[in-house]
Amino acid sequence: MQTTISTILALDVGEVRIGIAQANTMARLASPLTTIQHTPNVFEDIRALMKQEGATMLVVGLPRGLDGQETAQTARIQAFGGELGERLGLEVHWQDEALTSRKAEAELESRGKPYRKGDIDALSATYILEDFLRDNPEGIA
Repeated sequence: MQTTISTILALDVGEVRIGIAQANTMARLASPLTTIQHTPNVFEDIRALMKQEGATMLVVGLPRGLDGQETAQTARIQAFGGELGERLGLEVHWQDEALTSRKAEAELESRGKPYRKGDIDALSATYILEDFLRDNPEGIA
């Protein structure tokens, strides 16, 4: 039986930047990839990055309130993800992103080295992807 290995990208979508992480479906180890600016060309930029990385699956972090409720930010990200999926012709997978940015910032601070806001975004996307991989052990091919 031959297994197809592909790449999954996860996005931590912000108003200014989008943090991006990657993992392949075989090793299932998420790592920060990059950040891109949230510009009018963002959909084309994501398409180009998916092509460059050979990605066939996309996970978008879904923000919610502290009690799990939907917020204005939730609706904005759902609209973004819906349009992204439509433009790219693929299903967008959603993953709760609760506290991933805080966790990323705390980890980077603990390293004692300088970091930028983009580093937080890319690491946050890594946590989103790790959670998705953990929550979907069988559903990724």
